[in-house]
Amino acid sequence: MEKINREDKLSINKQCELLSVNRSSFYYVPLQVSLLNNELMKLIDKQYLETPFYGVPRMVAYLKGLGHKVNPKRIRRLYQLMDLHAIGPGPNTSRPHKGEGHTIYPYLLRDLKITRVNQVWGMDITYVPIGKGHMYLVAIIDLFSRFIVGWSLSNTMTAAWCKECVERAIHTHGEPEILNTDQGSQFTCPLFTEAITGRDIKFSMDGKGRAIDNIFIERFWRSIKYEKIYIEPSEDGLELFGKIKGYMEFYNNRRPHQSLDYKKPEQVFSHAA
Repeated sequence: MEKINREDKLSINKQCELLSVNRSSFYYVPLQVSLLNNELMKLIDKQYLETPFYGVPRMVAYLKGLGHKVNPKRIRRLYQLMDLHAIGPGPNTSRPHKGEGHTIYPYLLRDLKITRVNQVWGMDITYVPIGKGHMYLVAIIDLFSRFIVGWSLSNTMTAAWCKECVERAIHTHGEPEILNTDQGSQFTCPLFTEAITGRDIKFSMDGKGRAIDNIFIERFWRSIKYEKIYIEPSEDGLELFGKIKGYMEFYNNRRPHQSLDYKKPEQVFSHAA
């Protein structure tokens, strides 16, 4: 094994590569939110896990019931910052995105029987509280085996970050037949869509405001938050990265799933691949 000279100075990119951590996690500085907003976001996130059908008016009522003096404008802004959308009837998925060059793809999973690994991957982003701020976690799940094929942390939600994550998953596990996401701008912009449609992959998108269309990844968010993130709060990006990395190993390799006849996701994914 080659010895490391402690006096050698590694670039930030190289250090992040060796740690398998997104560069933004290394540089993490809490986003500029007030202490009140930070507390409100934690409360919103926990309640949203229980009641994803809560839109802004209901969440305002819930927070007022806890004694917080909030208004719809503030909560709507926090919903946008957290990338939250209440579950409910949404418009036709063929409706074009407001951003120039953005494309919405039809939802392909309705009535689809998922019978094999790498048939369908689901990809999504969630808010994660940390210290006095927050970060974002993106994950990709194989719907047949529930195996997490890829994930990454960042303090910003960008198409380049999502593209990097899915390309790394494809390099490691091969291409899925279908990739399903929501209609977030990170997924509808040309930088991301061209990385998918340029391959032999069909692109599927949830109906707007219909998180239930990507129910498997939504269930995973609930699991990781209740089983790790909220019971072991992190103070910085690297601490959070370590805890999430440990949970991913546990979830994939050691956590039995009732829907898999109590097998582990890795068992199903590897044996069926």
